Amino acid sequence: MRPRNATLVALGGFAGALCRHAVSVALSETFPWGTLAVNVVGAFLLGLVVYETAASGRIPDAARLLLSTGFLSSFTTYSTFAWETVALSPRLAALNVVANYALGFLAVLLAREVVGWRS
Repeated sequence: MRPRNATLVALGGFAGALCRHAVSVALSETFPWGTLAVNVVGAFLLGLVVYETAASGRIPDAARLLLSTGFLSSFTTYSTFAWETVALSPRLAALNVVANYALGFLAVLLAREVVGWRS
């Protein structure tokens, strides 16, 4: 990886991790709302980047590295999702799994529609 690309990924990752932490601190601790929120928002934003790039090619490589590989990979979190899920009661754990996957998938579909409206 070229040093410039590594720097873009690192800067995006730093910002994504800070934003994820801020969301988690701001939302209730009774259920992993913060992790659910960042995973769904992150899925939507990644969907926008992917579909916009495919539709128009208007997102430069440097911006994609900064946003998707850097920011969004640190903003979203599978490991925290898994850790928080096993700490829940079985009923809440099932709800958390369904919510993360279903809402994340719907967020990507919504992003595809948003890009389609603009095209």
